[in-house]
Amino acid sequence: MARKRSSDDPEILRQRLEGLLSDFEASLRSGHLRSQVQALVPAFHTLRDLGCSLVPTDATSARGRILAYLLAYPKTIIDGDELMVVSGIQEYARRLRELRVEHGWRVFSGITIKEMVTDEADEADDFDLSEMRPDQYILLDTEQDRDAAYRWRVAHDIRNTDYSVREKILRYLRANLGRAVTGEELRYVARGRTEWARRVRELRTDQGWPVSSKMNGRPDLPVGAYLLEADRQSPKHDRQMPDALRRRVLRRDGYKCVQCDWTRDLWNPDDPRHLEAHHLDRHVDGGENTEDNLITVCNVCHDVIHADD
Repeated sequence: MARKRSSDDPEILRQRLEGLLSDFEASLRSGHLRSQVQALVPAFHTLRDLGCSLVPTDATSARGRILAYLLAYPKTIIDGDELMVVSGIQEYARRLRELRVEHGWRVFSGITIKEMVTDEADEADDFDLSEMRPDQYILLDTEQDRDAAYRWRVAHDIRNTDYSVREKILRYLRANLGRAVTGEELRYVARGRTEWARRVRELRTDQGWPVSSKMNGRPDLPVGAYLLEADRQSPKHDRQMPDALRRRVLRRDGYKCVQCDWTRDLWNPDDPRHLEAHHLDRHVDGGENTEDNLITVCNVCHDVIHADD
């Protein structure tokens, strides 16, 4: 049951709690278990009211207080116990899910962050999140994503299919072509399977799908976001490329096509290009996966290059 915020001042509640705990001393000496428990009930309720009263907001719901607390400390690791205190309820995790799914707030759990860092090596440049515990949370963006509720409905439909985890993720990315989705969404699509981030990496490195993230081709993306740039796979001879190598090549070339100077700053819906890595000595002919043998090109120039092969 949701707990409404008490209208009392925190100091008034503190004094009330102090009085109740003082009165409990007699019950404690009585040695009667039930009387001791009954004497603590009002103290327990008052303590919860005190926690709810600490958040300076007009929000009357547990969800509103959780959001206000997270917005007060964005990009900060928050313990679940903190959210339990300010919400006044034990099922705060359900309210966090509502903030993600129904209201589009980019709240990540320690579970998802751990899986991203382990299998994607994706977020460490911006924040030290690798040590987050499962019962910790972080708000990675103070801007609400108002399209999230629709995406989660699509995710629900794909989640309930019989496809493999990798195929589910690919279908969800294709359903959101050109739009960023979060790791929490992909984890949900994968039904909580821990290998979801590994499957994202396989789609990019083994199968040639242009799935970008902050550390893999799109430094402009927010932490924890994934985006399918185009509904096509790279040529077979340009697949099987390690993420770390691709990142080094893109950075070396300044995230710019060396053929036409196209950069992400020039992107528009009528010219939805993206950047790829091209082997100077073709991989299919024995060209190596090395920085010296790779250059950054946009997909349009890449197609032209291979059309002349």
